[in-house]
Amino acid sequence: MPLYLGRFSYTADAVKAMVDSPSDRAAAAKEAAESLGAKIVGFWFSFGEFDGAFLTEAPDNATVAALVMAIGSSGALSKVETTVLLDMDEAQGAMRKAGGATYRPPS
Repeated sequence: MPLYLGRFSYTADAVKAMVDSPSDRAAAAKEAAESLGAKIVGFWFSFGEFDGAFLTEAPDNATVAALVMAIGSSGALSKVETTVLLDMDEAQGAMRKAGGATYRPPS
């Protein structure tokens, strides 16, 4: 199944709710993913530009888009970024395909 990397930031209200009543946010994400036929492979809090990251397996892009929409529409997130990941076989296939492409750069 395809893999996707997601990064997210919580709203101030969501952070306050977690501080007031700590809970396992990975479990909540796993439940949402499984309800759509996806699987959370890993879920982490992080420092920096984003508050956390997750790695998910899903059958297709539409499933991941639905997951992000479902969680994002809750109002708990201020920012979400999702990246489709290619395994090495897919990356090498893309490289071979690119090698046969015709392209004229600007001149």
